[in-house]
Amino acid sequence: MSKGSAIAAILIAFVGGLAIGHITGKSFGGGSVSDAELGAIAGAEVERYKVPVTDSQPQKGPDDALVTIVEVSDFQCPFCKRVVPTVETLHKDYGDKIRVVWMNNPLPFHKDAGPAAQLALEAHEQGGDKKFWAAHDMLFENQQSLSRADLEKYAGSLGLDVGKVKKALDGKTHQSKIQQDQQLAQKLGARGTPAFFINGRKLMGAQPLEKFKEVIDDEIVRANKLVESGVSEDEVYAEITRNGLTQEAAAKPANDNAPARKVPDPKAVYKITIDGEPQKGPDDALVTIVEYSDFECPFCSRVEPTVTKIMEEYGKDVRVVWKNNPLPFHKNAGPAAQASLEAYAQGGNKKFWAMHKLLFENQRALSRENLEKFASQLGLNMTKFKQALDTNKHQSTIDKHQASARSVGAMGTPSFFINGRNLRGAQPFPAFKSVIDEELKKARALVAKGTPRNKLYTSIVQNGATTPQYLDGPPGGGKPAGPDPNKIYKIAVPKGAPKKGASNAKVIIQEFSDFQCPFCGRVLPTLKQIMDEYGNKVQVVWRNYPLPFHQQAMPAHIAAMEVMRQGGDKKFWAYHDLLFSNQQALSLDDLKKYAEKVGGINTAALEKAIKNNTHKAAIEADMKAVTDAGARIGTPSFFVNGKLLQGAQPFAEFKRVIDEALKK
Repeated sequence: MSKGSAIAAILIAFVGGLAIGHITGKSFGGGSVSDAELGAIAGAEVERYKVPVTDSQPQKGPDDALVTIVEVSDFQCPFCKRVVPTVETLHKDYGDKIRVVWMNNPLPFHKDAGPAAQLALEAHEQGGDKKFWAAHDMLFENQQSLSRADLEKYAGSLGLDVGKVKKALDGKTHQSKIQQDQQLAQKLGARGTPAFFINGRKLMGAQPLEKFKEVIDDEIVRANKLVESGVSEDEVYAEITRNGLTQEAAAKPANDNAPARKVPDPKAVYKITIDGEPQKGPDDALVTIVEYSDFECPFCSRVEPTVTKIMEEYGKDVRVVWKNNPLPFHKNAGPAAQASLEAYAQGGNKKFWAMHKLLFENQRALSRENLEKFASQLGLNMTKFKQALDTNKHQSTIDKHQASARSVGAMGTPSFFINGRNLRGAQPFPAFKSVIDEELKKARALVAKGTPRNKLYTSIVQNGATTPQYLDGPPGGGKPAGPDPNKIYKIAVPKGAPKKGASNAKVIIQEFSDFQCPFCGRVLPTLKQIMDEYGNKVQVVWRNYPLPFHQQAMPAHIAAMEVMRQGGDKKFWAYHDLLFSNQQALSLDDLKKYAEKVGGINTAALEKAIKNNTHKAAIEADMKAVTDAGARIGTPSFFVNGKLLQGAQPFAEFKRVIDEALKK
């Protein structure tokens, strides 16, 4: 196997892999090219998906457009609405060179999204693409008003047969089509909305216009090359996506030796200790729901009406216990958690839940000034409140909550444990109801056998798991998630790697990161806090780990290593900061511009290094070092004296591992 092939295999293994079967050249109406020719045109460096497009899907633009954009969207999603003007501008700027094909993915926590999708598809059924896009525009223009009465009113305004619309809404006529779209979106890794596949190239989220144009312009060049090679324009999309991925790369292993993705065990019971946290509902409730949440997390906000509905429906049979898990990239979440706990300290559950309500109602306005305003509205002692925020009075409690969350794999928010059983994310009410009803039945049986109600929760979780449990675990218990938390990986620090901190530091943190990865950018303030707190006790070593689906990551890494070659550590870290500050702009011109800002860098040499892949071998060696050590990582990942810490973890988690290393 060549070196390049070996690295490709490593990259595929990292993402969980997909063995892409060889597909022979199909003869289309305008002819097809060989796999070798197609690979040269489509680009081996581009991750491309084979997304089917059919005549039954709504579309805007001609069938023979050079670029096909499949849009996966949700009529109630605010981010989907934000990108509507961007897509309109693309149509104006590119005309018949592009077509947009619609796929529905109404998210479960958007209760009006499903009916809205039904109306849009019924409009398409009655009036084709013209009526669909008219409905599309009306639904997004009126996104806050998608009740049944509103949908019927819009149908009348659009000139649709309202009787047929009512029948479609009542009978969910188009549900199978919607479900097909959703299943395909899941398969392709487009779980959130909006998601776009531009000639099969995935672009997630409401990206700026420039980001779309960057991909479209590149695809037009590639499409024209296909046309020049003999492919007819109406077969360009089928041809360019012919050998594309048919499902998300991480969906299954690349080979029989690679471990399959673990699936959380939905029946596993976790031992979540309750220790005086805020709660709603009685101590002797039959079902206890522990909620790990973040006041700045939009998904946490979305699930609150569901939690309210649970309390209304189940009454005294259910209690909700709150634990804070402010995520490190939500800068106001930590202070908000402090505010909530100080409200609890001063006024118990009543004041806590009143503050909780104000924080979620004003989720986009959690400044210090507003936190104080909320405290004043609640009649709290303002001197004590301000002092609590100034001194982070409740940080030890928050740290304890977060450590508890991490130990059981509740890394994201919100996460719920229903009598110890984990339900992740902003799930709809039926998902909660299903688990709650099962647990009520079990709890009543225990009470009938003599377990006191006020001892139920402790009894149920006392033998619960304290590490994440998976379906592929041994009988009677699962495996802990990810790597062995106590394993020490032997990864040598290469000569010439960028470093920050004392050369004789007792703790070496090797940071494997990707300049285009948003999570890598989010952890930078935490790394600064580490250096500020530990000083010469810690050294950070940069290691390159550009992910294969981040198209601009490799050039950025090559540029950074060229800056390192020319200017040493000082210039590298200055350039490093500029790259992370401008993650959405990493074109060649951008990379040269940042080098000019750093100063003292020969930009002609930098451009030559990028074009010649001068430092690619060293970058690939960084990536291979992880595999050789037996580790499987994402980005960012940190090896603290060899102990692996994955993801944009909060400072408290780094502190725990660093302090352990210093003791040794």
